[in-house]
Amino acid sequence: MRTFDELVEMAVAYRGSADEVLSLMPDILSAEEIKQMGDDRILAAMAQAVFQAGFSWKVIRNKWPGFEEAFEGFVPVRWKFMSDDDLDSLLKDTRIVRHGAKILSVRDNAILLCDLEYEYGSAAKCIAEWPQDDFAGLVEMLKKRGNRLGGNSGPYFLRSIGRDGWVLSRDVVQALIRDGVVDKNPTSKTALRAVQAAFSKCAAESGRPFAHISRALALSVGPNM
Repeated sequence: MRTFDELVEMAVAYRGSADEVLSLMPDILSAEEIKQMGDDRILAAMAQAVFQAGFSWKVIRNKWPGFEEAFEGFVPVRWKFMSDDDLDSLLKDTRIVRHGAKILSVRDNAILLCDLEYEYGSAAKCIAEWPQDDFAGLVEMLKKRGNRLGGNSGPYFLRSIGRDGWVLSRDVVQALIRDGVVDKNPTSKTALRAVQAAFSKCAAESGRPFAHISRALALSVGPNM
């Protein structure tokens, strides 16, 4: 894979200047900052990522205060016990997007967060301290143990809370194929190990977080590539 500086140089051709490219890098929080988050905020961020998938992000964000009210602040121990009456009420609640399977994902992801609290002390601690050289493992854990957190929903959730990592968007995948890291959309464990190795190498050489490398890859793809 190209170096971070080379990716920025390629992106400049489409964005105008290195300063403009670098201004688009995602904000990343430290592990200590993430560990200070309440698990209610973790569940809220999971829910937002799930409801945004395949839907207008703008609509979900505009309605989000209503989601917070309807889900009573997203306290995991409250929603792990979602009742049939809760579900029926939420399916009628115009403050939210009334999608049954996504509503139920709040219950299942609340169960996951309560389990992680038992195992690690808090879900935030688990996420914050997960080894960076196994980011693919963190994404896989969310996919397997959570509900509707597969694909890019898990990585987008992590990005939204400031956790460093990649998002394998269409442009990022195109750049990874172009640079010979993978030969198609990386879904197999072998391909994801190759992605992990490429990001780890680039991060070690550049001192940049995975999220910045991911964004630089995306921005390096243009209409003439």
